[in-house]
Amino acid sequence: MKLNFNYDGNIACKAILQEQLEKFDIKYQLLDLGQIEIGDDVSEDVLKELQVSLSKYGIQIIDNPKGQLIQKIKDAIIEIVYEKDKFPNITISQYLSDKLNFRYGYITNVFSEYTFTSIENFIIIQKIERAKKLIIEEKLTLTEISHELNYSSVAYLSTQFKKVTGLTPSMFKRIVGKKRELSNND
Repeated sequence: MKLNFNYDGNIACKAILQEQLEKFDIKYQLLDLGQIEIGDDVSEDVLKELQVSLSKYGIQIIDNPKGQLIQKIKDAIIEIVYEKDKFPNITISQYLSDKLNFRYGYITNVFSEYTFTSIENFIIIQKIERAKKLIIEEKLTLTEISHELNYSSVAYLSTQFKKVTGLTPSMFKRIVGKKRELSNND
């Protein structure tokens, strides 16, 4: 028997962090996505054990300032892509500058220096990942998905989707449907 899953990575990550912090009896407060404030002094040994424990889930503690900035940039972009209704009339460049308190030029330079890609490309990849999830959920049409992700048209979404995945959204939808059909027959 096969089971198909749909999950929200942010919720899963928060649950894992809470579970692991409580396991080590660390008092904490969840702040922004990817950021926690620890209440008590925690020994280096406990932090190392926590890091080992979190690494099993692909979660790392970031200890250098530029690495922290990169993660904050990624988190802010993901927040915009997944919760666009919270950001009605603001450009991504303005939002990032305001949220991170740096000039956008500095943000883009640091991001591309450390990730070897542009912020714009990262945004496209995140939007396509979101489009894939929305297609899999089968609740919205491609027109609704393109609107949800702020694309000017379905054609533009399809062009970017194909550049990133090698498939059109319609082909992706057919493949997902066939896989569901096959797994339901097992």
